[in-house]
Amino acid sequence: MTTLRLAIVGAGPAGIYAADILLKAEKGFDVQIDLFEQLPAPYGLVRYGVAPDHPRIKGIVNALRDVLDSGDIRVFGNVRYGVDLSLDDLKKHYNAVIFSTGAIRDADLDVPGVELEGSYGAADFVSWFDGHPDVPRTWPLEASSVAVVGVGNVALDVSRILAKHADDLLPTEIPDNVYEVLKASPVTDVHVFGRRGPAQVKFTPLELRELGEVRDVDMIVYDEDFDHDEASKTAIATNKQVFVIDKVLNQWRQREVGQASRRLHLHFYAKPVEIVGDDEGRVAAFRYERTRPDGQGGVEGTGEIRDVPVQAVYRAVGYFGSPLDGIPFDERRGVVPNHEGQVMDDDNQIVPGVYATGWIKRGPVGLIGHTKSDAMETVSHVINDQASWWQPEETAPEAIPALLESRGVAYTDLDGWHRLDEHEQALGAAHPHERVRVKVVPRDEMVRVSRDEASALS
Repeated sequence: MTTLRLAIVGAGPAGIYAADILLKAEKGFDVQIDLFEQLPAPYGLVRYGVAPDHPRIKGIVNALRDVLDSGDIRVFGNVRYGVDLSLDDLKKHYNAVIFSTGAIRDADLDVPGVELEGSYGAADFVSWFDGHPDVPRTWPLEASSVAVVGVGNVALDVSRILAKHADDLLPTEIPDNVYEVLKASPVTDVHVFGRRGPAQVKFTPLELRELGEVRDVDMIVYDEDFDHDEASKTAIATNKQVFVIDKVLNQWRQREVGQASRRLHLHFYAKPVEIVGDDEGRVAAFRYERTRPDGQGGVEGTGEIRDVPVQAVYRAVGYFGSPLDGIPFDERRGVVPNHEGQVMDDDNQIVPGVYATGWIKRGPVGLIGHTKSDAMETVSHVINDQASWWQPEETAPEAIPALLESRGVAYTDLDGWHRLDEHEQALGAAHPHERVRVKVVPRDEMVRVSRDEASALS
């Protein structure tokens, strides 16, 4: 029987779901799957892109773990595509490759002042508070007033972490270094800005509700933002999510404020104009133009310019994909160009054997359900394209470990992830607050624990 040897690059939900769907599909051939991940641990943005106080979303890990623990997939962590392993290497050892590398960079906010000291990308901040091994251990939380630009779930995560008391994060898996920095934060006011109205926001009702449950934080919304046009009224009346969001926001309008030590302000109809700096090149204010409904569900400028004094700005306007060595890339959209997951070259022709799924395929939109349907679409093409698969020269199972070892790559495997997982949970159990886990943050320490090297325990 024919055997498909498949490489998947990226061990987040997109890559793991693709592997699971392929293994369970009716296909008429055997499958051997190797999953490559540039970090020493799997799960991608579920581990490094979801706020630590989201245990319900973290529950997705349980389903992903079941797939990896099925025994049908090999995992090679701490392996960087384009550095430790090339496209030519994959062609030599596999019939096809699926790229599921996601999108981890911040999308651009094209206004003056983004380069000022105190102007940050939200993706970088999320990586920091989630203990990503490749970002600095510290973060300059020195502002008392902060602006967050954007009204998606990431913007709310960033706002909530900034406004929340650090002690209230102790039951979570927040890294110790992150707790210490948040504990010393002088923040009193977080201002969230959205270009359109409250009926056009991108966050979900669950995220919004959670924001309103944060202890010792006043939620402040402004009556001027709730003079709905007909398009907004229609959205509220016909869309359940918009209806719930409108209900929550109107409940907040009735709340008494002034008792809490911190405040979280939601500003709608606020189009970014400039991040204003002081004489020393540091953020001093966020400048925006007041907008209004245009009657079609969009907005138009009013010409009214407002400044809000802040000392830091977090740009939460979306994620952006990164180019992959030897693979076509759309610089404008930040994705690998593709037709239903089949990668396309610059002449709009299908590239045999090369596929994409997840955010690197469709852009950083949609939730986990979209990721599954995405993977199904891509996998169906992998199955149907059997005639155009690569013909690898080396197919022995031991060939890839031998190749990585010959290059001095300290790769981690599934047993190694289990060791790291158990180690982090043990650190949490031993913590004075009996935490869920304490994340190991430095990459070299993650690798040592995973590979069961003696220095990890010394």
